[in-house]
Amino acid sequence: MSIKLPITTAKDWRKGLATGAVAGAGMVTTVAVGTAAVATYFVRQMVVPPKHMVEELKILGVGYPSFNPASGDEPNSITLPATEQTSVPGTYGLFFNGGKSHAVIGDIIAFTPVDQTVIREVLEIHNGDLSRADRGHWSGVIATSPEDTGYKAEHITLPLTVGDAPAWIVRPQNPETIYEDHSDTWAVMVHGMGVQRSETLRALATTQELNLTSLHISYRNDKEAPPSSDGRYGLGFTEWKDVETAIDYALQHGARKVVLFGWSMGGSICLQAADKARNKDAIAALVLDGPAVDWLKLIEYHTELNKLPLGIGKLGIHMISSASLGLFTGLDEPIELESLSWTRRVDEMQVPTLILHSVKDDFVPVAPALELARKSNTVDIVTFADGAHTKEWNVDSDKWHSAVTEWLPGKLQQFHAETSAT
Repeated sequence: MSIKLPITTAKDWRKGLATGAVAGAGMVTTVAVGTAAVATYFVRQMVVPPKHMVEELKILGVGYPSFNPASGDEPNSITLPATEQTSVPGTYGLFFNGGKSHAVIGDIIAFTPVDQTVIREVLEIHNGDLSRADRGHWSGVIATSPEDTGYKAEHITLPLTVGDAPAWIVRPQNPETIYEDHSDTWAVMVHGMGVQRSETLRALATTQELNLTSLHISYRNDKEAPPSSDGRYGLGFTEWKDVETAIDYALQHGARKVVLFGWSMGGSICLQAADKARNKDAIAALVLDGPAVDWLKLIEYHTELNKLPLGIGKLGIHMISSASLGLFTGLDEPIELESLSWTRRVDEMQVPTLILHSVKDDFVPVAPALELARKSNTVDIVTFADGAHTKEWNVDSDKWHSAVTEWLPGKLQQFHAETSAT
């Protein structure tokens, strides 16, 4: 899905869209074949995992500490086109060499208005020869493994229902922290759509500061874990079962409670786990970054974003929600979009939830999250003035860290008091 329109408000076309209602094969036969084809393509952009990483960003050149490419030094600066993302201060990742190599990119050194280029620091190159790269993929991922961040990790597998899936465990390694021992609390880290568990490593300094063991998981269809039988995303409606397995593992290995951290669709997955998992009573809190909290509104937003008739979005919702239209989506089972739209289920939210969300997020707009925080006593939100989707940490890691470390300890104490009392 492309991403450029402003945030929109709810339209009448969504009224009466109870899950599966009005859906059926006859719906498709009453519309033009072209309309059905466009709706099918639109829907598949949401549920079909990307085959490979697209390296769409031109690399215009690199610089060296001695200004001598033959010095043998690694590049310490990079010149890039000045885009909406590369022009924002902060620390980011750059994948290159077909996604096999990765560099950490720091702050802006110079901006040239005439050429519309920026020069940024190169802080670290984890592998590959950046001097030979001509294209890359701009990312919020700042490390490809826990070891890249300086922390030791245990490499394990989780027995998901679709097969064994790799995960990292990072135990507390910060004896200097001022926070109390939370050795009985694990943080289960859930990445978003189109990325992998390395996305969650940005939170390591925070979980380490809080003395939490962190479990960074892969889940079905993310190219690290095995695929589901249909090879489709469930937008959280199916993936929560993999989080349930991760919670089981944590409880079997010393945890008495867990905190779920989720990014983007990972936030939707965490909300479903807190609602549906048989071990949900062990979930003390949720920390969600740029979460998809209302899929009905999000589909409407992307319908307008792509300048499509609202009828296309309406038909897309029917396709996703109806078992009889699985031929078009490729889904083995329909997705109950109503259950993934939490602004309609505010009263059912029981787990304390912190949302971190940029007001400039143009992929998952902040409006539904703000609505959720306004309506629910269990939801708090911290907004960021800058940052693209799930790049709040990259723009201001100190604010991200402080927001979580100031909010979470009190929720863990509250959970401990409530469970002890019962």
